Amino acid sequence: MQTRGVGSQGVAKVPVWRGGRPGAPGATPADAGQMTPPGDGTLTLLLCGDVMLGRGIDQVLAHPGDPTLREAYVRDARDYVGLAEAASGPVPWPVDDDWPWGDALADLGSPEAVRILNLETSITRCGDFAPGKAVSYRMNPDNLGCLVTARPDVCVLANNHVLDFGRRGLAETLDVLASAGLASAGAGRHLLQAQAPAVVERDAARVAVIALAHPSSGVPRSWAAGPDRSGVDLLPDLTDATAARVGRRVEAEKRLGSVVVVSVHWGPNWGFDVPRDQVSFAHRLVDAGADVVHGHSSHHPRPLEVHAGRLVIHGCGDFVNDYEGIAGHEGSTAACACSTGSRSPPTAPCAPPTWCRTGRAGSGSSAPAPTTCGGWKRRWTGRAGRSASACVVRPRAGWRWPGTRNP
Repeated sequence: MQTRGVGSQGVAKVPVWRGGRPGAPGATPADAGQMTPPGDGTLTLLLCGDVMLGRGIDQVLAHPGDPTLREAYVRDARDYVGLAEAASGPVPWPVDDDWPWGDALADLGSPEAVRILNLETSITRCGDFAPGKAVSYRMNPDNLGCLVTARPDVCVLANNHVLDFGRRGLAETLDVLASAGLASAGAGRHLLQAQAPAVVERDAARVAVIALAHPSSGVPRSWAAGPDRSGVDLLPDLTDATAARVGRRVEAEKRLGSVVVVSVHWGPNWGFDVPRDQVSFAHRLVDAGADVVHGHSSHHPRPLEVHAGRLVIHGCGDFVNDYEGIAGHEGSTAACACSTGSRSPPTAPCAPPTWCRTGRAGSGSSAPAPTTCGGWKRRWTGRAGRSASACVVRPRAGWRWPGTRNP
């Protein structure tokens, strides 16, 4: 059970820009870089990858739901608990709500940080298994306290598991989150609701989260929301025309003075290659004014880069899951914390463009990456035989902000 603080997160400090997009034609000096108060003019965003609190994790919490599964090899969610125990020893179930987060709970940033996570499960008692899905995740609504413990400001729902139990399951998920006062983005009872950004007010800053999904992450096209149909905000493709449509939504938020995060569920679970159309799409979003592109779907960190001075995370990696004891991809898991500065070049821990790849930093270009890897740090999580790793990457002397490099 990959819990207890093992996972991946990006922690990005981004400028709170006053007015329009920096560098846009006709931009004022304030648009070009003046910060808004308070403090040092920075806003901290904590960007989590996939948070999966269903299946085996749901079973060890205080109120386990129906354990029935329809997977090819596993038909009972409690079997995943057994796999975890076989790998790392007994799980003290039932566990407290904070137990699945482990040491990571203390790493979730200051109270001022805006926490954005991809909620990779439905929250429902519904038994309507979505046809054709090989894996289905659900958490009992009575276990919602486990999610609330992490204090998320925005739960991204544009992903390939939020409709695992059909549109009834989605409706219950939306109701449960709303009843707890948790904002969501990327799915809704109709297209307008699915497209509506989640807005977080933090001191003098307004943060808008636009959440999208792409079929490359396994989202069935039938899950797309429509004018009179619930579902997710699904990108039909990654063409320039689609990027322009999303870009207009970004521009609308920038006119309101928002810090804009575009959160995208895309790409496969495993592998480090980023398709050119995904890179181009992310760049178009930044060019439209997005302050951060928050990518997820991969179970491990994928490349990250800086384009036009803005952070693009192509895949954060999993933050919480129940995969412990499942063999086959051990070399791909890591925890990568990334930070960008507000007024000066980033100094630590990650200076894009670079990424963590099974213990080393790499670049997709034949030219040297403008970074060096500061080595791996090991941190024991409190369970026998378990640890988390973090790659610390710093800029080489002479590297200037901003930098742009395609992965």
